[in-house]
Amino acid sequence: MQNAVAIRHVSFEDAGILGDVLAERGIGLRYLEAGIDDLAPAKDADLLLVLGGPIGIYEIERYPFLKNELATIEAAVKQGTPVAGICLGCQALAAVLAARVYPGKQKELGWDQLTLTEEGKASPLGVLEGVHILNWHGDTFDLPAGATRLASTDITPNQAFAYGPNVLALQFHVELPARDLERWLIGHTGELASSKVDLGAMRAETARLAPAANVAGKRLFNAWLDGLSA
Repeated sequence: MQNAVAIRHVSFEDAGILGDVLAERGIGLRYLEAGIDDLAPAKDADLLLVLGGPIGIYEIERYPFLKNELATIEAAVKQGTPVAGICLGCQALAAVLAARVYPGKQKELGWDQLTLTEEGKASPLGVLEGVHILNWHGDTFDLPAGATRLASTDITPNQAFAYGPNVLALQFHVELPARDLERWLIGHTGELASSKVDLGAMRAETARLAPAANVAGKRLFNAWLDGLSA
């Protein structure tokens, strides 16, 4: 594996510590900006990352570029390219696998622990047991046919799934380093204000919990990548 491509929807939601994992493995990472860049280079990637963003993957009438993005992701899945999706990227994977994506019963904004399924405990996500992760989403999805549920929370039954060995979908965030939180607080200020999120409390929780989440996130991603080459 030599090159990875990440589809990015907003500049501040990047690969974070997952980019560090790729760099440590000598894998180059190229960003393609959704809605702006030609996504054709994704066809030649050894690995495709689909990152988060504040829109709904079903909002194709409002954001027509999503049609091409979903087609690009679907083509990668069909040709067996390893694909990892985070948050919006997770929902995109659910959509291309013919599952319904829709607004959840309430937003999840903040740090929480996952409940891992038995399959999740046996998967690379096993390193997250007992670790707090960051949720930042309002949409959810049905589990795609043929996919394996790996984790849930009380609010969101489907927090992560695998589809064969090459597709990993994470609704939550383990990639955000504490140093980058302020970029998210600025970029998502409207959502945070309308949801009445206490920014001081979020800063404090992130400073306390992100380091362990990042360590576990690196272990998770490395284990997944190791499984691809096994």
